[in-house]
Amino acid sequence: MKSIDTLTPCPCGNPAGYTDCCGLLHEGAMAASAEQLMRSRYSAYVLRREDYLLASWHPETRPDTLRLAAQQPAPTWLGLEVRRQQRVDEDHAIVEFVARYRLGGGRAQRQHETSRFVRKNGRWYYLDGELKS
Repeated sequence: MKSIDTLTPCPCGNPAGYTDCCGLLHEGAMAASAEQLMRSRYSAYVLRREDYLLASWHPETRPDTLRLAAQQPAPTWLGLEVRRQQRVDEDHAIVEFVARYRLGGGRAQRQHETSRFVRKNGRWYYLDGELKS
């Protein structure tokens, strides 16, 4: 029988549950693909895991801090849709996604982004992203 943590839904939408999905990456496992890293980063935003977000951000473009704890009102993340994933070459990939969220009691909003990822020493990193309107 699975533990309660194993049955906790994964914020990224994987029915396997958090422990068997993004939880593995948040605890140090390497992402097998750029899409898997992107999904784990979405889950880290939902769970406010700034440590993981910074660690999975490429050092050349990583900010010093994200100040997630200071965001007021904090976003309530509503869901993730991966629209496209493309492996450019062995060490570069693109993932297009839409993340839905709400600020306070306001209307739902969406962040539509095309993100670039790079693999360095076998580990995928978020490089940067372009917001779409």
